[in-house]
Amino acid sequence: MSHNRYQSPLSERYASPQMQYIFSPDMKFRTWRRLWIALAETEKELGLPITEEQIEELKAHAEDINYDVAKEREKIVRHDVMSHVYAYGQQCPKAKGIIHLGATSCYVGDNTDIIIMAEALKLVKSKLINVISELAKFADEYKAQPTLAFTHFQPAQPTTVGKRATLWLQEFLMDLEDLEYVLGSLKLLGSKGTTGTQASFKELFDGDEEKINRVDLMIAKKMGFANCYPVSGQTYSRKVDTRVLNVLAGIAASAHKMSNDIRLLQHLKEVEEPFEKTQIGSSAMAYKRNPMRSERIASLARYVMIDALNPAITSATQWFERTLDDSANKRLSVPEGFLAIDGILDLCMNVVDGLVVYPKVIEKRLMSELPFMATENIMMDAVKAGGDRQELHERIRELSMEAGKNVKEKGLDNNLLELIAADPAFKLSLEDLKAAMEPSRYTGRAKEQVEMFLSEVVYPVLEVNKDLLGMTAEINV
Repeated sequence: MSHNRYQSPLSERYASPQMQYIFSPDMKFRTWRRLWIALAETEKELGLPITEEQIEELKAHAEDINYDVAKEREKIVRHDVMSHVYAYGQQCPKAKGIIHLGATSCYVGDNTDIIIMAEALKLVKSKLINVISELAKFADEYKAQPTLAFTHFQPAQPTTVGKRATLWLQEFLMDLEDLEYVLGSLKLLGSKGTTGTQASFKELFDGDEEKINRVDLMIAKKMGFANCYPVSGQTYSRKVDTRVLNVLAGIAASAHKMSNDIRLLQHLKEVEEPFEKTQIGSSAMAYKRNPMRSERIASLARYVMIDALNPAITSATQWFERTLDDSANKRLSVPEGFLAIDGILDLCMNVVDGLVVYPKVIEKRLMSELPFMATENIMMDAVKAGGDRQELHERIRELSMEAGKNVKEKGLDNNLLELIAADPAFKLSLEDLKAAMEPSRYTGRAKEQVEMFLSEVVYPVLEVNKDLLGMTAEINV
C-alpha cells in the first residue's frame, strides 16, 4: 500500500467491497466488452457479414482485460475508448475489424454508466430494505414504551419509543418508493451514433429502416434492459443522472434526520448507539460515550445531499447534442455519491441493529414533566368532584407557574402534584393524583399506530423483498 498519494476515504474507510467493485475498472471495462459483443451479435443477426468465429473470439476475452496494452495505447492516441478497442483487438485478431462497428464512444461509455448505476441502485435497495427491517423490529419491540415527545425540543405530549421510530421508517419507505421508480424507469442509450441520428447504421444497413429500428431494442435485451431512450444526442440525457442522485440525496436526508434524533437522545441518556467494549469515546475524557457513528452518518449525508447538485448543474449546461464538460464531473459525482450512500446505509444497519434503550432514564424524565401534561385530566377529575372549571383552570395555571419556578430557579423537583393536593379547591389527595400519573394514559394511540403501520405498510414491503433480507454491516473504523 502506497503512503505517498491521496487515498479516498470513501474507499479506504466507508464504502463496502461490493459497492467498490461496481465502480471498479474491472466492472467498467468488462461491461464495455459485453456491449461490444452485444453490438456484434445484433449486427450479425441483422445480416452484416460477421462470423460466429469472430463472436466466440470476443467472448473468450470478455473478462481478461489487457490493461497494460490499453494504457500504453492511450498515451499515444489520448482516447480511452479507442485504446480499449485496440487492446481488445490485440487479443482478438480475427474480430478486431468489427469491434465497435457503427458505434461512437458513448455507446460503451454511456450504456455502461447506466448499467453501473442500475447495479448500484440494486445494492442500495438491498441495504435500504435491511435498514427498514431492523427499524421495524425496533419499533415493534418498543411500541408501548412511553417516552417524552418533543416539539421545538421542548417537552410535549408523550409518545412511545416505537412510534418515534416509525417516523424514521416512513421516510425510508418514501425513499424506497423513489428508488424503485427510478430504477424501474432506467433505459439504455442504445447505439444512435455521433449525434443520435443513427446515420452510421443507415449506411451499414443500406437504409433498411426495419433493421435499423431493431438495433437498439436487441442490444437492450441482450444487456438485460427492456428498452432504450427513444431519442438522444450523442449521450443519454444527463437528466437521468440528476434523477438517480436525487434518490441518493433523499436517502441521505432520511438517514441524517434519524442520526440527529439518536444523537439528541444519546445526550439525554435515553437511547444510545452501539458502543463496543474496547471503543474509546474521547482521547481526553475516558468516561465519554460519543455517538460517533451517528455523527458519521450526518457527515456523509451532507456530502451526498450537496453532491446531487453536480448532475443537476451538468444537465442544465449541456450544449446541443454533446459537450465533454460532463465527463470529469460524472467520474467523480456519481461514483462518490453511491460510495457515500453505501457507507451511510452500512452505518444505519449497524446503529439500528444495536440501539440501546434505557427505560428507567426515559421514565424518570417523563415523570418529571408529566404533571404539567396531566393538568387537563386533573382538572376534569376535580370538576367531577364538584369543582368550578374556570376557577380550577386559573388555580392550575398559578400552581404550574410556581412549580416551574421551583424547577428552573431553585433546581428543585417538580412539586406540582403536592401543590395541587394541598389546594382545597381540587378536593383530590396526593394518592389520587399519583394514580393519574400512569404514562400509558397519555400516549394516545401511539402503540396502536405502530402496530397498524407495521402490519399494513412495512411488513408487506418486507415480504415482497424477503430475498434481500439478512444483510449485516461491518464498520471499518
